[in-house]
Amino acid sequence: MERNIVLKAAEVTREVSSPEGKLTIVDRVTLEIAAGETVALVGASGAGKSTLLALLAGLDLPTSGRVWLAGVEITGLNEDARARLRAERVGFVFQAFHLLPSLTALENVMLPLELAGRRDARVTATSMLQRVGLGDRVGHYPRQLSGGEQQRVALARAMVMRPTVLFADEPTGNLDTATGQAIWQLMFDLNAEAGTTLVLVTHDAQLAGRCGRVLSMSAGRLV
Repeated sequence: MERNIVLKAAEVTREVSSPEGKLTIVDRVTLEIAAGETVALVGASGAGKSTLLALLAGLDLPTSGRVWLAGVEITGLNEDARARLRAERVGFVFQAFHLLPSLTALENVMLPLELAGRRDARVTATSMLQRVGLGDRVGHYPRQLSGGEQQRVALARAMVMRPTVLFADEPTGNLDTATGQAIWQLMFDLNAEAGTTLVLVTHDAQLAGRCGRVLSMSAGRLV
């Protein structure tokens, strides 16, 4: 495995069965993404972008082909081992914020640190919330926060473990333009500070244009 390649897919295919027969969602995709790169996955709805993202992150397994994340072949791991690797190496930001409603902003961000047994969870999470401009909202519950604030909490939670790779799936899809642009800026800033690799799925041409590389998908293939 090359020293600085953090994500690698070799001939990755994902098929699902449907009433019409077998559907190929991702079709023999091969790619390499280097440490610190910012990569946008673009294409029409149904092109396979989110499925490819899930395969690269080890959330789903390919029907055939192999995937490596941070030098580890995740297609050779069981579910528990994949979950462990994700917890250590990966951050996620989705269009839906996926915050736990019964936890405050601070508790949501502390969660991955606590699961990792970190004693400095509170201090680290507080500092991360300050970094995303929510130092005065740490005690608020998700329902007390605007959409943009909730996405900032989600971003803080994703970045608090300083992941090797941040995966973002339509991260600004639920936000108005100005709020969305503020979130992107934050994402790119945090990415640059931490040297994280950023892989994002987006329909937004302007956001894709901010990335160092744009990969276009059509009918499950990279074009």
